[in-house]
Amino acid sequence: MAFTPLNALNAFLVVGRRRSFAAAANELGISPSALSQSVRQLEARLGVPLLTRTTRSVSLTDAGQRLLERAGPSVENALEALRTATASAGEVTGRVRLSVPTIALSTVVTPILLRFAARHPRVEVELRVEDRFVDIVAEGLDAGIRPVEALERDMVQVRLSKRYRFVIVGSPAYLKRKGTPQRPEDLLEHDCLNIIMPSSGVRYAWELERGKKTWRIPVRGPLLCTSEATLMTLAEAGLALMYAFEPTVMPSLKRGTLRCVLEPYAATVDGLFLYFPSRAQVSPAFRAFVDVAREVTAERP
Repeated sequence: MAFTPLNALNAFLVVGRRRSFAAAANELGISPSALSQSVRQLEARLGVPLLTRTTRSVSLTDAGQRLLERAGPSVENALEALRTATASAGEVTGRVRLSVPTIALSTVVTPILLRFAARHPRVEVELRVEDRFVDIVAEGLDAGIRPVEALERDMVQVRLSKRYRFVIVGSPAYLKRKGTPQRPEDLLEHDCLNIIMPSSGVRYAWELERGKKTWRIPVRGPLLCTSEATLMTLAEAGLALMYAFEPTVMPSLKRGTLRCVLEPYAATVDGLFLYFPSRAQVSPAFRAFVDVAREVTAERP
């Protein structure tokens, strides 16, 4: 890969956004060794390290973080201009990068993606499905999806769902074997499938509410896991109770493979929102995505 400052800058930006030489090389269509050499040449020309490399991870130095934040949007706009030059009049092109939590994928994001892909086939959507708090600016993303309670004040918010509940569910076999809890405190005597927060490794306490009273129950059980799909499979198999996003388990509730318990204590949250910086330079591709998201959300019952 011949060295030019702009090629090297783009190479660095992709590595910084991906936090991985292998993933960045795959996106750019070059070898990891050529990519590493290009970034090292850029570092040598600037006289500062931009990345901290270990055998398992890649992270940004302070200088690298500043370069990613300041150069990333400009380079992306330039690349978008090149893609637009080959598009037909009125055709939207480009890429939209999103951070999406698992709970939003099937119930919220998929219907939007289906319509968006049909309407704008030349826009590539990059989804990062991850259950951690993501700094979308630092990681070069256009937007993220989170519950409104987790949003920073300076973010533009676009509602993607109505209010929803977190419910506790168990299989008929488990409830027959262990009985049905009647009060939040009863959960301390039950087997519960524990959710681990990927960003911190912390065990998640189950939150319940009734009227103005709230509970945070430090449940225990046979399994700790970060995958909601895995937890649902094991809950349906009768291993233990599960704390779940209600729309995600609704098909299982309708089939009867799972049943709600302690339903009067189900915690309600305000919903899921698409968010992005209020000062962001919004690309035509992302603007089109927001328009479709609003349209699909407005049609939801």
